[in-house]
Amino acid sequence: MMSYVYGTLLLISVLVILFMAQKNYENIDIQYWTIVVIVPLIILGYWLKTRVTQPETAQFLWSYIYLDSTILLAVTLFCILRFLGISVKPWVKLLVYGGAFVHLFIVWICVDNRLYYDSMTLIETPYGIATKMGSGPLKIIHWAYLLGIILSIVGLIIVAQIRRGTYSRRTLALYTTVVSIGLIMYIIEMFQDVDFSSLPFLYVIGDILIAINYDHAHTHDISCLISEQQKYRGTKGYVAFDLDGCYLSCNEVSYEYLPELKTQVIDSHLKENSSLRSIFYELIESFKEGKKEHRNFNVGEMICQVEINEFSIRKDGKVQGYLFDIRDVTEEQKVLQIMQDYNDTLNKEVEVKTENIKSIQQRVVLGLANMIENRDNNTGGHVKRTSDVIKIVVVEAKHQGIFDLSPEMVRDIVRAAPMHDLGKITVENAILNKPGKLTPEEFEIMKRHAEKSGEFVDIILQDVEEEHFVKIAHNIARYHHERWDGRGYPEGLVGEMIPLEARLMAIADVYDALVSSRSYKRPLDFEEAAQIMIDGMGSQFDPNMLSVFLGCREKLEAYYKHVFGE
Repeated sequence: MMSYVYGTLLLISVLVILFMAQKNYENIDIQYWTIVVIVPLIILGYWLKTRVTQPETAQFLWSYIYLDSTILLAVTLFCILRFLGISVKPWVKLLVYGGAFVHLFIVWICVDNRLYYDSMTLIETPYGIATKMGSGPLKIIHWAYLLGIILSIVGLIIVAQIRRGTYSRRTLALYTTVVSIGLIMYIIEMFQDVDFSSLPFLYVIGDILIAINYDHAHTHDISCLISEQQKYRGTKGYVAFDLDGCYLSCNEVSYEYLPELKTQVIDSHLKENSSLRSIFYELIESFKEGKKEHRNFNVGEMICQVEINEFSIRKDGKVQGYLFDIRDVTEEQKVLQIMQDYNDTLNKEVEVKTENIKSIQQRVVLGLANMIENRDNNTGGHVKRTSDVIKIVVVEAKHQGIFDLSPEMVRDIVRAAPMHDLGKITVENAILNKPGKLTPEEFEIMKRHAEKSGEFVDIILQDVEEEHFVKIAHNIARYHHERWDGRGYPEGLVGEMIPLEARLMAIADVYDALVSSRSYKRPLDFEEAAQIMIDGMGSQFDPNMLSVFLGCREKLEAYYKHVFGE
């Protein structure tokens, strides 16, 4: 029966090798592969020992099985040393491996004498053929060797506790636990005279766990993740995290940018008080939300940039974690800063020149408006008054919140108001200054000023002012004579087809015409003017303007009393 059990364990250990071999790892860990190759060889010895019928053959197999307590233990110790980050001199390796092979050689050359085994007996049991051995005088060498191994393991555990390095606690715990349990089981079996050893079970279980751990460590091995990049960009730092935010590994260059990584434990989250959290974890969260993929941070006077990407070295492409690459961008940032400063200087110069152009343009516009007023005896002071009145009206409209008026739009409407009648410059003096009622033909000519006003605004402002201001100024100039009921001009627009800025301007323009003196009419008192404005809501004006007009009526009357000196 034990022959089948050991045979099954042998098959499992071989399958572990085959499974790991098909992974096609880019970097090979020779110590790990030595362990997984030796394990099935040792179990093969246990399996063959259950099938022998001669004591001499059994003694030979026992000598062969000593691979576990010699070579296997030596390789395992060096694995532990490597995880702890303890570098070993070549002569030390030669000494340890040499001692292991000498020990094994002594066992083998004593197969034909009684120096290592005093006796060897085969016993038939219900579970198979068991072997009983008597120790010879040289067996003390084996115990001394095991004592040295035990002391080494204890010493490594103590060193690990003292150093508290960045090595993976999981990996170290796995190796030390398997080795410690193996030594304890071996010693117990030697003294209790066990028929069939349980060590093959431990070897296979340990082999599987080590294989899983090796696969995990290798899939996050920074040397595998960045091997190609490092060939061409050796000045970059690379840091890997798994999907849960546990730190996995980094290359040596990363320590130059982030020295704190030297104290970070592998396979664990960043420390609560670590400054690295604000760099890596915040970038991970931002990356998950589809936002920024890089950020800058300072290391002394050096400016570094860290960029995040997902990584996978699995054949199915499944994402395994996050890979950060870090580089020095100090010189780049200096160049960018110089360029930014230069651009700022240019922008300031452009702003100054633009303001000068706008100032000249504004004076031109006001000059044209005043020139028109000087030609039009009917509208003296109209431009100045409507510019003041529109501000009162627009501010009230924004305050009431009836219309969607941004602060920018309010400023644009107030600035554009003086341009609303520029087209009158094309109207003949005889028509512009006629004291009586205009004939239908004359009125048609007069109505053209609205269309011309819009054209002049475009000519004066185009390529000088921002597009949103040009649009509002054009709409005010062209459409301020449109009516809500569609009986206005120049296009006969109806209702909300009339731009909001033109509807607001119409309130200021008409109210000023009502309360001002013209050569063909007397000024209306405030009560009469207000009643006409109210009656026109829904026909001449936007009905929503009623509350706006009523809201600013007192301010309008106060303004005109001040202007007219009443």
